[in-house]
Amino acid sequence: MKIILFLLLPCAVWGQGAMNYDVSNSYPFGRLNPDAPKETADFAPMIGTCDCISTTRKADQTWGEPQKMTWTFKYIMNGMGVQDETLKDDGSHSGSIRQFVADSSRWYVHWYSNTSPSTTLPSWEGNKRGDSIVLYREQKAPNGMDGFYRLTFKDITNEGYNWVGEWVDTTEKFVFPTWTIECKKRMRSRSKARILENAVNFSKAYMKKDSDAIANFYTEDAKIFPNNAPIISGREDIKKRWSFLEGTRDLYHKITPLEVLIIENYAYDYGLYEGSITSKEGKVSQFKGKYVIVWRWEDEDWKIYLDIWNRIK
Repeated sequence: MKIILFLLLPCAVWGQGAMNYDVSNSYPFGRLNPDAPKETADFAPMIGTCDCISTTRKADQTWGEPQKMTWTFKYIMNGMGVQDETLKDDGSHSGSIRQFVADSSRWYVHWYSNTSPSTTLPSWEGNKRGDSIVLYREQKAPNGMDGFYRLTFKDITNEGYNWVGEWVDTTEKFVFPTWTIECKKRMRSRSKARILENAVNFSKAYMKKDSDAIANFYTEDAKIFPNNAPIISGREDIKKRWSFLEGTRDLYHKITPLEVLIIENYAYDYGLYEGSITSKEGKVSQFKGKYVIVWRWEDEDWKIYLDIWNRIK
């Protein structure tokens, strides 16, 4: 038995630590593995979910009506590769596995779709060219001319990107676009604004004495550090801490953030708070203080992970 445990223990330890860069509650889109080829970071600005507008040519070669879609990028294979998935309003779904192969110094992209399942996945290959990522797949034109179907990610920023699919001849002098997509990053581009909005909504929930709403601003494993009190852990116990005495009324609460800084899937903000509450007996108590909050991005929103505050006399 001792021998078996000895053999199993390294496997268990390896299993817990080896996949640190995969998708998790703390990192819903995974993380870039520092041991991955440096080119894996080419897609870093696109990691996350974008709301996009897709437009394709019709059979008569005129452009069709724009269609809404989402496009999500995430790290896979313990942060060594990238996967993306699209979902259109019409229910069509597609995706790609993207891996940079250092030996050939190229990206290789394998594409799949629920509308055209295949035993062999179509593939593109290419590289970053300037500020764009350009990928190619050999494809003849309808008249038999040799050429490529070229995919280009361009105008890439942390706020979004544009994409174009086009047929080009072997010299790339003749270009015929057939598909365009314009994408804007969802929520993450408004992260600071969302944190400030959540701070305002927290105060609104406080003034309504809504303990359930207050608790939902926290992560399941959150911890709060009230003034002159022990640490309270977990959403359920935090909810109890934010319970209000019967008969209290005329609640006022205001949070004034002084700085908000976002670091990947975490953020912190610090600032001041103030408020007042009237007891059942009619006694008005006023308070003010300072706070530090650590936020964590999960379930497409910023949640409070750590919350510490103390009063100012």
